[in-house]
Amino acid sequence: MVYRKPPVLTRRLVNPLVSRLHPRGVETLTVRGRRTGRAHRVPVLPVQIGIRRYLVAPYGESDWVRNLRACGEGELTSPHGRASFRAHEVPLEERAAVIEAYRRKAGLTVDRLFRAMPDPGSHPVFVLDTSNEAPA
Repeated sequence: MVYRKPPVLTRRLVNPLVSRLHPRGVETLTVRGRRTGRAHRVPVLPVQIGIRRYLVAPYGESDWVRNLRACGEGELTSPHGRASFRAHEVPLEERAAVIEAYRRKAGLTVDRLFRAMPDPGSHPVFVLDTSNEAPA
């Protein structure tokens, strides 16, 4: 399990600011904590491929990843509203196309993370499902 902790400036200043402003398609992920059950919020950049939406973890096995795995559901907030979802982790062999689409969308912001951790296994990917069925 690989994780690169974001710099303090990112965690304390940039993330709260980005969560409020939602620039360039950023949305706020709300997920229940796996130990406390309290809501945790973090900015994410969902990527859409066809009709499916995905979340990619550029920093690796972060807290939001572990929390989402544990509870299996969350909520995304954007200027357009809120959407609840169930999350299903994408198998390693299917991650490459999603990660590539994510890197194109995020641009240079995350490039250094993917150069430092080039293995797709280092970046958990979740498909978001608004129904109660598992994805095909």
